[in-house]
Amino acid sequence: MEKITSFTVDHMTLLPGLYVSRMDTMDGFKFTTFDLRVTRPNFEPVMNTAEIHTIEHLAATYFRNYHKDKTMYFGPMGCRTGFYLIYKGELTADDVKKDVIDCFRFIRDFEGEIPGAKPEECGNYLDQNLPMAKYLAKKYLKALGD
Repeated sequence: MEKITSFTVDHMTLLPGLYVSRMDTMDGFKFTTFDLRVTRPNFEPVMNTAEIHTIEHLAATYFRNYHKDKTMYFGPMGCRTGFYLIYKGELTADDVKKDVIDCFRFIRDFEGEIPGAKPEECGNYLDQNLPMAKYLAKKYLKALGD
């Protein structure tokens, strides 16, 4: 079986940041997958599921409200060091950097009830950690130069 592209990236040298992970064309439509690397793989502790879950709820809500014309997906990496963002189109990291910064500012500054964090809306609604999500958003913004 062929090794997928993300497994060919040297995770020992990968730093927190925003990267193009892959570009795909399906049925004539182009999509770009971005790697939003929040922690340094194999050097920093990975994120816990509660803060990942909170970031996922807030970021998915943000992207689907403010960039619904181009957002295909936002979700966590299995390794718990970051997130994937899939946008419609053939794009560069510079093309989406402002959107990502605005989203993580939204998370950093968020107050109130986490969207979708009720038992009828989420299969694991109690597994949330807003203070840590805000801390990680602030840390990631620093990595992006904000």
